[in-house]
Amino acid sequence: MQNRLSDENSLYLLQHADNPVDWYPWGPDAFAAAEASGKPLLVSIGYSACHWCHVMAHECFEDDYIAKLMNQHFICVKVDREERPDVDQVYMEAVQMIQHHGGWPLNVFCLPDGRPFFGGTYFPPEDRGQGMIPWPQVLMRISDHYKRSKKELIENAEAIQKNIMAGTQAATTGGASGEWDNQQLIQAALGICGNHDDQYGGFGGAPKFPPAMTLNFLQALRRSSAVEQGNTDLAQRIDTVTHVTLKAMAHGGIYDQFGGGFARYSVDAHWLIPHFEKMLYDNALLIDAYTRGWLDNHSPLYAAVVEETIAWIEREMSADCGGFYSALDADSEGEEGRYYVWTPEEVDAVIGLSEARSLRATYNITTEGNFEHGTSNPSLVEADFEVRQQLTQAREQLRLHREKERVAPGKDTKLNTAWNCMLIRSMADAGFYFDRPDWLERAREAADFIWDRLTKTVEGAVRIKAVYYEAKGASIDGFLHDYALAADAFLTLASKIDWLDAGAAATYQQRAQALIDTALDFFGDQHGVGYYFTAKDTETPVARRKEWFDNATPSGNSVMLHALSALYALTGDGRYITELNAMRPAFSDYALKVASGVAHALEAITSHAIGVQVIKVNAEVDLVPLVSLLRDKPWRRCFIQVVSDETPLKAKYQLCVGTECQLPTDQINEIAALL
Repeated sequence: MQNRLSDENSLYLLQHADNPVDWYPWGPDAFAAAEASGKPLLVSIGYSACHWCHVMAHECFEDDYIAKLMNQHFICVKVDREERPDVDQVYMEAVQMIQHHGGWPLNVFCLPDGRPFFGGTYFPPEDRGQGMIPWPQVLMRISDHYKRSKKELIENAEAIQKNIMAGTQAATTGGASGEWDNQQLIQAALGICGNHDDQYGGFGGAPKFPPAMTLNFLQALRRSSAVEQGNTDLAQRIDTVTHVTLKAMAHGGIYDQFGGGFARYSVDAHWLIPHFEKMLYDNALLIDAYTRGWLDNHSPLYAAVVEETIAWIEREMSADCGGFYSALDADSEGEEGRYYVWTPEEVDAVIGLSEARSLRATYNITTEGNFEHGTSNPSLVEADFEVRQQLTQAREQLRLHREKERVAPGKDTKLNTAWNCMLIRSMADAGFYFDRPDWLERAREAADFIWDRLTKTVEGAVRIKAVYYEAKGASIDGFLHDYALAADAFLTLASKIDWLDAGAAATYQQRAQALIDTALDFFGDQHGVGYYFTAKDTETPVARRKEWFDNATPSGNSVMLHALSALYALTGDGRYITELNAMRPAFSDYALKVASGVAHALEAITSHAIGVQVIKVNAEVDLVPLVSLLRDKPWRRCFIQVVSDETPLKAKYQLCVGTECQLPTDQINEIAALL
């Protein structure tokens, strides 16, 4: 018998529609039921590609006895964190306060009004001797305590709520007592580089997450005069950190060596065995990082990673409506990673013994295996790129074989606005720099889909939705990161689209400006610095928060810095620089203490300090020499704008950096010298 989730759009919620648990979706009906019944709320949060979410669902939520306990003592609410990041943020922060760690599945016990008083992550169905309290025991303890000592739990909830609100307020200044000093960027980079794993790449030990935003900050700072001319030791260190990490991930099992695209993270320090789920946002960020890495040293391995990752996205994640799907599951046929791993015998059977010997040696597929049941997750152990290239056809055969003969992981076909916009940005840049106009056009198609299907003008303000389902359309009011990332995506298109369609940049710049103007109004704080995650007209659970730290995706406030900097360079509008200057001190303390946690903001501040480049070009000028010039330079935020015939320049080109414009010139070599 299906529960209330059967009418939902979310794949994650539909995965629980047949549970014997009487789940409610997040909303007023659940709160009303809790208030009427006097029962506490049990809010369980996860996402469709989450391995441990599946495990707990199978062990606990599909069990009739456990479900009976849940239904008897609680009003149970299921939340897709990708649909409702606002709910997830608040309850994750609460659980981190209680348990000093967090993750998914996230299970939180709350008062009927939604204020949390206890929570945790995964709980087993019985005592397995691992120190984890069984879920049925947790349920009974909480229920009993709620009946006997409700006042104490109310006090807990009030304390947690106050701490969440206080944390948001403290973050508005970042603990900084003075003005922003650009020297803090150098200190931040030194701190980050000091934590680098020089042997295996990345930062820290296991598990390891791809540090795309951190690498982008370091790369941006690397090209500043303060580093390039004033601190050559740091310049060399940044080069080492960047390329050791990019190369290690490209060689590792976290990268799908036969199909392209990256998994969520590595469970070991060597990037060998991933948590096999593939998320759109990780791959969007990594396309960006590898594009910039390629501009730095033109490594053919980096180019291959970008090309193969975009090919995977086009092949498996591209929606007919123009956008991109969210995720592929870690599991298939009930086992994590089964779709991706191989035995030597399987490889031999598909491509033949002769070529298989070389491929197995190149990709470390052995009799002993490096994964479960004697299987191997392929990793590139051959340093010679030419050997990799010689095996291109063999890799393609293996990919086609697994697609034909194996059960593919589940796909979440939700279209997430923020994640789509991250990919639009990285695909547009990659298309320009790799001379792939088809990629730039595909990014444009997705951007037009976002604008046409997910935005609407309401009472003079452009409003955006957070998710889109092909069968049902757009839903859920957008959050700060939706506005900021959409604006940044449109600005990236505006920076490069005139290469293909002269004059089109103005349209995308106008769209970006409209979204940022709405964000300033609906998410701003009249009494403090920075922007709230939820709009002023959106109902918010527990507390209205500000998101300062990057997680798997960049924080909304950090993306706002990128958009404000670019719009100021393009328009000279004082509102944008005023907002940017007000926000920088909020990151001061963080830059010195937890720089990798605010790396996306630090990149924006670096780009602004160096100066955003705007190259204006007369309409009749051939852009090929300029485009070729930019492809031979390290990455920097740069806009190409074809000037209207109505207001032509006095020469072919004019370069503006920040607020300073050079004299127009007909000489491309003069532009090259200035760049």
